[in-house]
Amino acid sequence: MPRAAKTPDKTSDKTPDADTGMTGVRAVDRAIAILQCFTPEQPAMSVIEIQKRVGLSRPTLYRLLHTLAARDLIHAEGDPQRFKLAHGVMKLSHVWLNGLEAVTVARPIVEGLRDLTGETAALFRLQHDLGICILECESRHELSISRGIGHSLKIMQGSTGKAMLAFMDLPRQAEFLSGLPANAARTRLEESLKAARRNGYATSRGEIFVGAVAVSAPYFDHRGSVVGSVGLYGPEARIGDDKITEYSKLVREAGRKISILLGFQESGLAAKPGDGGSDRPQKAPRPSPGARR
Repeated sequence: MPRAAKTPDKTSDKTPDADTGMTGVRAVDRAIAILQCFTPEQPAMSVIEIQKRVGLSRPTLYRLLHTLAARDLIHAEGDPQRFKLAHGVMKLSHVWLNGLEAVTVARPIVEGLRDLTGETAALFRLQHDLGICILECESRHELSISRGIGHSLKIMQGSTGKAMLAFMDLPRQAEFLSGLPANAARTRLEESLKAARRNGYATSRGEIFVGAVAVSAPYFDHRGSVVGSVGLYGPEARIGDDKITEYSKLVREAGRKISILLGFQESGLAAKPGDGGSDRPQKAPRPSPGARR
């Protein structure tokens, strides 16, 4: 437990807000600054290290650490003392995460993709071995491609499925692949998954609808696990290789934004395979059923 301060801090606990003219509680700002100074790279710090980051006097810092510890947000251990975030922070995080709904947080991003490109944009959720469409913003073109909310497909098919399968933990991915026969189709799939993991996105041509082209990227939850994909699809008459290159950047950025909104740390995203990879479009095999006008 932090030691109590022996000398009072003469600084006022309140400061006027320059933008609103209202009075803000300085102690709250300072307490938040203390909580935010901990990072995955430095999860435990001494008082001196914390003081360097937040710029508070020693008595003020001890008083705030004592208050945060009483609320189970900070705890001290070892000799000399080092401070860490406590389980109270996880409780707050749990409440926040339970309140997140992928469709709600992703809707403006998916709508933005549709409006920017003119093509159908959609959000898919991974469920067992299926990719399920949970949000679709349909193209306003007369000739368009649509799968519809609730449509599901094995994750071995299409860019939306392959974007999820490619970014699974490799042992889990291997489980799915082990159920496929060792033939040329499996070899092509494995090569396309490697390309997707390297580039950060997956593509497909005619795999779900004849004459359709799709580009998709994964999104991740707060644990860093792939939980779905975001994609663009439309007729190949409008989507050539130059558009695939352009759209690959857009879906990757959309996946990054959705991941962050779902609690994934940006530092984790930077470390994900595919960031900084080539944006050259990867061509996938062509077969399968119809398109829609």
